[in-house]
Amino acid sequence: MAKILSFFMVLSLLAFAPILCLSSKTNYYGYLYPQFYDWSCPNAKEIVKSVVAKAVAREARMAASLLRLHFHDCFVKGCDASLLLDSSGTLISEKLSNTNRNSARGFEVIDEIKSALEKECPQTVSCADILALAARDSTVLAGGPSWEVPLGRRDSRDASLSGSNNNIPAPNNTFNTILTKFKLKGLDLVDFVALSGGHTIGNARCTSFRQRLYNQSGNNLPDYTLDQSYAAQLRTRCPQSGGDQNLFFLDFVSPTKFDNNYFKNLLASKGLLNSDQVLVTKNPASLELVKLYAENNEIFFEHFANSIVKMGNISPLTGYKGEIRKNCRVMNS
Repeated sequence: MAKILSFFMVLSLLAFAPILCLSSKTNYYGYLYPQFYDWSCPNAKEIVKSVVAKAVAREARMAASLLRLHFHDCFVKGCDASLLLDSSGTLISEKLSNTNRNSARGFEVIDEIKSALEKECPQTVSCADILALAARDSTVLAGGPSWEVPLGRRDSRDASLSGSNNNIPAPNNTFNTILTKFKLKGLDLVDFVALSGGHTIGNARCTSFRQRLYNQSGNNLPDYTLDQSYAAQLRTRCPQSGGDQNLFFLDFVSPTKFDNNYFKNLLASKGLLNSDQVLVTKNPASLELVKLYAENNEIFFEHFANSIVKMGNISPLTGYKGEIRKNCRVMNS
């Protein structure tokens, strides 16, 4: 009789094995999946969504800022929240890189989310997963597509200033340089064009595109691929010197709405950044994708969602790698 009871106890434990694994705070599986916090922190997604919603209600621009943080984190050395670390000791923050300095923002919103999650379920939800969820929620709040966010990332214990300077596509990079940066992260041309569509919301600084207005090719002439009436309008607030931090909408038609007007602007030669306009002028295949997205918002949304999930899978830390930070700005002591 004792042996029979023992047998049934083993069967019972096996039946609950998946639940026991899911409830763990460590990603033993080594891959990401949307249900990762269903047992360990069931309210995690709602908490993130609530804080993001309040932040975007206070300032519509914040949706673009939070989306951008996810991009700028993943492109350095994987989606590991290295971007969120402040400088400390020998660690130099990625916030000081050329692509992030005086530009990356929204860190206080991430702090607010982390604080709320630490109260709900201490040291359970990673900062890297917060970035991924906040990017999705921001996109949805701006009218864009939704997607299931694979979860289970852990946080890095280091940062890479050189990686931030070199790996993130820059506004003045050539088409081939940007495509190479995407390919090095396992992303392709469709991902490049679709994810560029994130520029349908948000702003860029004068310093990011000034060369297009005055000296695109080192000959003191403006960029011939930029609509000249649009260029004249931009010059009124982006002079040859000064005004570096003056902000301009990346999509002047519907700057806070996530839609396909960004691609329509490109076809009208009214892309703000050089890295935007090259999608039309430098590659026939990317031009065809721009035309497709300009004509069909639904396909753009579908491709964007697929590509950002793919991007979110770049080199995540899982298992015993990294840590779950208590404070996203500093490593655990």
